[in-house]
Order: sequence, then structure tokens, then C-alpha cells
Amino acid sequence: MRKTGAEIVWEMLRREGVEVVFGIPGGGIMHTYHPRRDYGIHHVLVRHEQSAAHAADGYARASGRVGVAIATSGPGATNLVTGIATAMMDSSPIVCITGQVGTPVLGTDAFQEADITGITLPITKHNFLVTEIDELAGTIRDAFEIARSGRPGPVLIDLPSDVQMAEAEFIAPVGPTTYAPRPAPTLDSNALDRATRLIDRAHRPVILAGRGVLLSRTGDELAAFAEKTDTPVAVTLLGKGAFSPSHRLFLGMMGMHGHPTANYAIQEADLLIALGMRFDDRVTGNPSAYAVQARKIHVDIDEAEIDKVIATDVALHGDLRSALAMIGSRVRTASHDAWIERIEEWRGNAARHDALHRVPAADLPAPHIIDEIYAATEGDAVIVTDVGQNQMWAAQYYATKSARAFLSSGGLGAMGFGLPAAIGAQIARPDDEVWAIVGDGGFQMSLHELATLVQERLPVRIALINNRCLGMVRQWQTMFYDRRYEATDLWNPDFVRLAGAYGIEAYRATDLDGARAGIAEARSVRGPVLIEFEVARDGELSDVYPMVPRGAALDEMIHRTPVAAAPVAGRLPWTGR
Repeated sequence: MRKTGAEIVWEMLRREGVEVVFGIPGGGIMHTYHPRRDYGIHHVLVRHEQSAAHAADGYARASGRVGVAIATSGPGATNLVTGIATAMMDSSPIVCITGQVGTPVLGTDAFQEADITGITLPITKHNFLVTEIDELAGTIRDAFEIARSGRPGPVLIDLPSDVQMAEAEFIAPVGPTTYAPRPAPTLDSNALDRATRLIDRAHRPVILAGRGVLLSRTGDELAAFAEKTDTPVAVTLLGKGAFSPSHRLFLGMMGMHGHPTANYAIQEADLLIALGMRFDDRVTGNPSAYAVQARKIHVDIDEAEIDKVIATDVALHGDLRSALAMIGSRVRTASHDAWIERIEEWRGNAARHDALHRVPAADLPAPHIIDEIYAATEGDAVIVTDVGQNQMWAAQYYATKSARAFLSSGGLGAMGFGLPAAIGAQIARPDDEVWAIVGDGGFQMSLHELATLVQERLPVRIALINNRCLGMVRQWQTMFYDRRYEATDLWNPDFVRLAGAYGIEAYRATDLDGARAGIAEARSVRGPVLIEFEVARDGELSDVYPMVPRGAALDEMIHRTPVAAAPVAGRLPWTGR
């Protein structure tokens, strides 16, 4: 059977189980778009190529499958770059297919030519420039295998226009892939023995659970291991959902804006067991002052992450599920009553600082908004955040109960991620309730995707926290730059009327009663909906606490002023937060 390069693309995508792609056509990729509908693969027309990459990323994170983004050559391809870098930093499996000028004019600065393979070399697991049609089918299969295997990540395929138009006999690839990654290494028996001894001897152990726990689907094994060894568990931002927030051993999120209990426990631990996490600077604070009393065990599929930031005592390079099973079968059942009692003291003290123990006066505090969304959804929604204060409030106050239900740009911190990633998540999980929690700054970087929401009839709920500024930057200016506010205050449009212009139902809330009513109304709408929450730019509850200042140790947190009186009546925050 003879097929054009364009037809081979869709044939191979179908064979890889792809049901939806995100993209924008253009001259350099037009030939590939032409036969698309013959293959039954849905195309989501986004309004900017960066959104295509973020939407494919959100789809991948929410589903566990490979997301696909398509763009034309030149500016279309370069617009994907931020989304590709986001996926690379957060280990998200996406395949990006870009058009390219014809092979005869490659390297001549032809119209809309860009060396996208060269540009994306540092931010992809692998990329391909396909110059022969006979290589195309195998290349696509290789791209998917590379994207989803080992530590997942983005792969790019650059496709010149003449290869798209060329014809060849289509032969489905069989046998091992050309670029098959090496299998996970065999776990070192001596290292397993050393890890077992450290765990059995520990009195103050802490597990650090990262995104690798979710990617390896090791949540159940983690819970069993934590219970057997009586070891408290802290999660990274991208590890939310790896461990139940209602479990007695849950410490909360660690790091710069993490729960004080988690940070204090890490700093006083005598053993850290790091599982599928990379000791990012937002997690460790000052690395020279990080958990100095603790021995450290690090398990990761990516050998490059081991000893990169924090020196380890036992390194286990390999599959996390296998490693945890092997260690779990070797260690003794333990009890750490004194350590757990100490943790409960920290937990009680931390509650006095919590924003939810303060009754909102005239202003509407963002933590209460997140808590109301949590209460209304009973913690069962898929939460997709943008980046900044909205992201940290969502991470702190929405207790994620299941895997793949908290999506956020962690490593790159790309503003504008929230809305397009929520589009991808809603398509991946059409029966689930999806909330995009965004700030007014990041929202305006991708609000054009409101049109995509309407065109695709997606019931995404958008919680827009509007403080009329670039909140996190302004918070730093307040705390560390003598309140010299440079380029952070925003003039914003009327977001409710703007949403209405797109045909989207929208509401505005200025107090807690209005917030509750707006959330309830939004949940009853069948299509997309936006709620604008007007929050204070300044004041006690306008900033994110706790906060570990840059260069400080993890336990040198700046706290909100503690509540002197008894907590307010009514529903209280999760003890695990």
C-alpha cells in the first residue's frame, strides 16, 4: 500500500492509539493536515502553538498517555518551545510534530525556516529531522517509545514539506525500535542491603515522594511501605496525589511554600528516603543546610538526578516500583511513636498560623476560595493551576486525594500553563470535573484559549483569582525590595464581560458568601464557566505563607502572624495540610 508522508503520519498516530492532537495548521505543515479526517483522529484547534504544547502536556499528565502537538515551520515551531521545556522539566510525555521547509532549501534561511531541532536539543529527550520518507514510520514509533519510557519527556519530529508530499510503500514497523531505551538497570543488591540497614536503624525517618511515584504508579506500594516502617511522607508540588492527605503519616507538601510540619520534619530527620524526586532548589532551600542530620537514600530512574544537588548515602538507580517492593520485603516492621508525637506538636503549632483560622472581614482571601472549591467538589476534582500565588494557594489548600489530579508547571514555572493544560486534562478525562485555578497575570497569557473552550464545548471551570497585580513578584517586592513595586501592578479588563464576549457564563465574587454561591452556580453549568474572585492586593492574607526566603534553610520559614485566640468555629482545614 502506497502512502504519502502525510498519510503515514496519521496512520502511525492511529497505530499508537492517538485519539486527539492539539495544533494550528500553516504552510509548512498543510500537507500533513490534508488527510487527517480520513483517520478519525480529533484535532483541537488552539489559538497559539504554546497552548498546543501545554494542552498536549495536560492531556498526558491527566491520562498517563502520550500527548501530541502539531505546528507549522518557523514561528509555529518556535512557539512550541516554552511548552516543550515545561514538559521536559516535569517529565511529561509529549510528541511534537513540526513542519519544515523542503529539504532542497534547508539551511538557506528560506521563508519560515527555523532550526527547530537545534533549538530544542537541550529541552527534548530526543528529536528527529526526517529527510527520507522511508524513515518516517519507524521514526514516529521510536518517538512514542522514547517519550513514554524510562523517565518520560518530550520528543520532537521535524518534517520537511517534500517528505510530507512524497509517496512510498507503507510497511508497518516491526521488531524492536531503532532508538529503544536501555531497560531499567538491575538494582544493586549491596545498595539494597545498605538501604535496608539504614531504614531499620532510623528513629526519625521521612519519605520524600515526588512525581516519579505517580509516573511509576507506585502509590499503593508507597502507602504499604510507609505503614510498615511507620515513616511519615512529605510530597513535592508535582507529587501531590502520591499519598493520601487524610493518612495519619501525611506531612503535606514540602519546600519554599510547603507545610511547616513537612519542612521541620525534614530538617530534624535522621533518614530521608527520596523516591522519584530531584531535590529541586524550591524543595531544599539552602542545600548546604538541608537535613544535615539525615542519612539519605535516593531512588530514581534517571541516574543524572542522583547526587546532582544533594549527596546521598545510598543510591538506587532503577525502577521505583521494583526498588520499593524489594526494600519493603526486607525491612522490619517498625514503630516511631516519639517521632510521630513530635510531628503532631508541629502540626498543632502550624494550625495557629493557618489562614483558614481567620474570619474574612471585608476582603475575600484566596485560601478560603480554594477551601470552598475543595469543599464543594469533596476533593474529587482535577485541579490545573497556572503559576504564581494562585498555584501555591491551590497546592496548599486543595488536598489532592488521587493520582494525576493536580497538574501544574513545576520545574519551568510557565505562566499561561493553566488554561490550555486544563483543556487537555478535560479532553483526557471527559467525565471528571476540571478546575483551572489561575491568577489575573498568567490568565492573560493564554486567555485566547477561551475560544477553544467554546469551540470544543468543554465544561472547564475557571477560578480566576484577581488581585490586579503579578502577585508572587509583588510579594517578593514587599518582603525583600522595600515595597518598591516595579512593573507588577496590572490594569485589567472586565473579565466577566470578556468571558461573555466569548459566550462563556461568568460570575464575580467579592466576599465569601458570593464565592460560595458562584462556585455552586459554576458547578451547575454544563459548558465552560468563569468565576472572577476579587481579592485584596495588600493585607495580612494577600501573600502566600509560609515562605522560605532564597538562600535560607528549610526550617527558617517566614510565617503569617499566629492566631492568638481559639480557631474560628466551623469547618477547619485538613490536618494534613
